[in-house]
Formats: sequence, C-alpha cells, structure tokens
Amino acid sequence: MPTEFKRKLYKRGSSFETTIPMPLLFALDKDKKYNVIFLFDADTNKWYIKFEPIENK
Repeated sequence: MPTEFKRKLYKRGSSFETTIPMPLLFALDKDKKYNVIFLFDADTNKWYIKFEPIENK
C-alpha cells in the first residue's frame, strides 16, 4: 500500500500555498480549491501527485 498524505492548495497573493510548480497546475481551474494528494509507491520508489477538488458546502 502506498504512503499517502494530503495538503490543501490555495491561492496566496500571486502564488499558491503548498510547493507545487506552476506548470503542474496549468490544467486546474484557478477559481476552485483543491487538495493535493502526494502518493509514494515503495515498490517503484516514486512519488505521484493527484489533485482533488474541494466540495463547496
């Protein structure tokens, strides 16, 4: 089972909080909020990043 942790991604001034390079964010809607999910697969020794939209309540 891969290691997984989640962080909120939110705009702060002209940048985003959580260190994610801007080229990885080009496909996201900048008007929405997202959680960033970091996954580590020990079998391949690689990290993966997923973006999960935060539902408005």
